Amino acid sequence: MLDFRRWVKRLFTVDDSILDATFSLGERENGMKGPGGGSEGDEKKSAGKPDKPNEARDDDRDDEQKPLSLQKPIPLSEWAKKEGKREVVRGGSEPDAGDDPIPVSLDSLEDMLNKTFTLPQNKDIIVRHLTIGLPEPRRALLVFVDGMVDKVVINNFILEPLMLLASVRPDTDSGTKDMERVLRTLVPGNQVERVSKFRNAVKQLLMGNSVLFIEGLGEGLAVETKGWDTRSVSDPKSEQVIRGPHEAFTENFRTNTGLIRARLRSSRLVTEIIQVGQTTKNDVAVMYLKGVANPKLVEEVKRRVNGLSLDALIDSGLLEQYLEDPPTTLFPKILSTERPDRVVAFLVEGHVALLVSGSPYALVVPLSFWSLLHTPEDAYLRWPFGSFIRVIRFVSLLIAVLLPGLYIGVVNYHPEMIPTDLMMAIAASRETVPFPVIGEVLLMELAIELIREAGIRIPSVIGPTIGIVGALILGQAAVQAGIISPLLVIVVAVTALASFTTPNYNLSFAVRVMRFFFIALAAAFGFYGVTLGLAAVLGNLVSAKSFGVPLMSPVAPHRHSNPDIVLRGQAYEQELRPEYLRTGDSRMQEPINRRWDAWSQAIRPQPAKEGSRVDDTGANRRKDDSGARGQGQDRGNGESGGEGGGKDS
Repeated sequence: MLDFRRWVKRLFTVDDSILDATFSLGERENGMKGPGGGSEGDEKKSAGKPDKPNEARDDDRDDEQKPLSLQKPIPLSEWAKKEGKREVVRGGSEPDAGDDPIPVSLDSLEDMLNKTFTLPQNKDIIVRHLTIGLPEPRRALLVFVDGMVDKVVINNFILEPLMLLASVRPDTDSGTKDMERVLRTLVPGNQVERVSKFRNAVKQLLMGNSVLFIEGLGEGLAVETKGWDTRSVSDPKSEQVIRGPHEAFTENFRTNTGLIRARLRSSRLVTEIIQVGQTTKNDVAVMYLKGVANPKLVEEVKRRVNGLSLDALIDSGLLEQYLEDPPTTLFPKILSTERPDRVVAFLVEGHVALLVSGSPYALVVPLSFWSLLHTPEDAYLRWPFGSFIRVIRFVSLLIAVLLPGLYIGVVNYHPEMIPTDLMMAIAASRETVPFPVIGEVLLMELAIELIREAGIRIPSVIGPTIGIVGALILGQAAVQAGIISPLLVIVVAVTALASFTTPNYNLSFAVRVMRFFFIALAAAFGFYGVTLGLAAVLGNLVSAKSFGVPLMSPVAPHRHSNPDIVLRGQAYEQELRPEYLRTGDSRMQEPINRRWDAWSQAIRPQPAKEGSRVDDTGANRRKDDSGARGQGQDRGNGESGGEGGGKDS
C-alpha cells in the first residue's frame, strides 16, 4: 500500500529542473563569453588571482555541470502556480527598418537588403545588377521574389526598356528628373508606384512586385509583376447547384474581388484593404455597398479587423473565429461561402463581406439563422419548387437532431405512444441484442461518424465507395451478429441522410454535436429531456447575436421582412431589404416592378416615374388610347349629328 501511494505521488510530481526556464541553451550562451565558456563575472574574479591550471579546470567543469544539476521534484500544483507567474518572452521578430529612407548609395542599400532578407542565404530573393543608359550611365538594382513574379513581364517590360532603350532620350525630356523620366518613358507597367521609404519597398517586394533602385536617386519604383501560379476558377465543392452559376472563389485575392465586381457593377461598391498578421501580412478586403450598408456596421467590422494583433492569418476560417461574438452557441455567427453570386446577393441586401488573401471562402456579416438553411438555387427556381425544397430542408434538420433521441425515448420510457404492433415488433427485434438502447445508438452513431470522416480524408476516387460499401457492410454484419436491431439501422440511416441535406458546412457540425446531446437527454429523462433540450437550444438561439443583430431575426424579435424565411414568395415580391440591418436604402425594388403586368397594376397601383423608358411608353400608350377613344367619341357625335341634321332638314 505504501508503494502504491509513493507511485501515485510520483505520478503527480514534476521534475522542475527539466521544465525550468533556467535550463535553456539561450541563457547558457548569454552567460558564456569566448571559447572558454566563462562569464564576465568569473573573468573579473579570476583576473586578480594567480593562474592555477588544475583549479581552473575544476572550475570550468563545475560551471559546465551546474545547468544540468537535477532539482528535487515538486508537486504538480506548485509547478502550475510557478508557471503562471512567469513572463512570456517573445523573440524572432522580423527586422524592422522603421521609417528609414532609401539610401542614395546602392552599396548601403544592398547592405540593408542583405540584413533584412538574410542574403545570400535566402535563395528566392533575386537582386539583379544592371546599368541604365541615362545621359550619365548609372548602376541600378532590380529586386524581386522568385516564384511570385511573372518573369516574362520583368524581361520584356522592365529589363529590356531600361537596358536597350534608355540611351534614346527625347528632346522634350531635357528638363525632367531621371526618376521621373524612367517612370514616364522607360517602364511601361500598368501599375508603377514611387517609394521613398525602405519599409514600403520591402512591403512591395513581399506582395509580388519588383522594385527598381537607381544609384544616387534615393527612391525606388515598385512595378506590378505579380504572377504566381494559382488555381483557376472551377465549380463549387461544398455548395453545388444544378441551376445557377458554376463558379467558385479561388486562392487568388484579386480574382475573388474581380468575381464580385463582375456581378455587381456599381460605383457604390467599396473595397477597403486591411493588412492583418505581423508575419504573414495577409490582405483582408472589407466589401460593402456605400449608401446601402449601415455605416455603424461597416465601422464595427473594420474596428474588429484592425484590432487583431496576431502573427499569422492563414485562412478565412481563422478570421471567422477571431471576429465572431463570444462563442455562446454551437451555431455559426458568421456565414462562410465559396460562391460569388451568393456574396453579391448579401451585399445588395446591405451585408458586409470579408475576403482573405489565399482563402477560397468569403465571410458575410451579420448572419441570420435562417440564411444557414437557404441556398442560392432557391432564388433561381420558381417559388413553389423553392418553397418545397426548403420545407424538406427544415424537416430534415429536425430529423437529424431529434430522431435518435426520440427512438431512445420511445423504447425506454414511452412505448405506449406508438402502435401496439410496432411496439411488439421493436421488442421482438431486440430480443437477441445484448446492449441497452443507448449503447446500441451510440455504437451506430460513432460508426457513421467514422465512415463520414474516412470518406473525407481518403482519396476522392475511392472515398464515396468506402462510405456506401462500409455503411452497408457494417450495418448488415451488425444485424446478423445480433449486436443491433434492424429498426435501429433504419433510424440511423434516415438520420444520416437528413444530416446530409444541411446546406451549410458549419451548421452540419452543430447538428452532429447536438444529436449526441439529445441522445444523452433522452436516455436520462425520455421525452421530457428532449423537450427541455429543445427549450434550452431555442433559448440559446434567441439570446445569441451576430455583430449586434439577433441570430433569429427577423422572427425573434419579429420584424417586417420579405416572404423569404421558411417559404419563399414570388421574385417580384422581394421588395424590401432586411429591416434588422438598418440599411440606408430600405427598398431593393419598386412595388410595381413588372409594369407590363396588368394584374399587378390593378392590385397595387403605383404612380409612374418620369423619365423612365417604360413609364414613357406607358404614358404614350395611355395617350394613344385616350386619343382613340376621343376620335371614336367624335365619330359617334358626328354620326349622331348627321342623323340629327337629317332630321332637322
